[in-house]
Amino acid sequence: MALRINEDLSAAELRALARRETNGRVASRLLALAGALSGMNRAQAAEAAGMDRQTLRDWVWRYNAEGVAGLRDRPKGHPPEALTEAEQASLANIIFRDPDPKKDGVSTWTLAELSRWIEARFGKHVHPASLSRILRRNGFSRQKARSTHPQSDPGRQARFKKRGSPRP
Repeated sequence: MALRINEDLSAAELRALARRETNGRVASRLLALAGALSGMNRAQAAEAAGMDRQTLRDWVWRYNAEGVAGLRDRPKGHPPEALTEAEQASLANIIFRDPDPKKDGVSTWTLAELSRWIEARFGKHVHPASLSRILRRNGFSRQKARSTHPQSDPGRQARFKKRGSPRP
């Protein structure tokens, strides 16, 4: 039994809609329907639009049910965020305060260390590359503070800044 195509719009009207359509995929679907309405068999109409007969049949079903709007791709959806907003706020707080080597066990926050901290704190495994994307979305940039020598003397540095290099 042949599947009937809704004839509210003629083949010429479908072609005119396809010419004005900005989405190429929708335009090819409109042209396939127009070809089928104008007398091509389904296989020829589908091949002319770059699809197979079964795909054209599926688009005919959607067109009959929803009209031209049914020829648009439906949203795909996105995976949920790895961290909730509260967890992201906690992460921002931990980044803004310097790590305590005795308490945190690290001297600087790296992506790997932050991933371990997230796993210990929230029980979620976030790969460092994914964490990098999360941090960039939240306005963080990849910066690292200049390292300081563990035996540096701030008083001596201040004297050097004030008087310059001691003369021999």
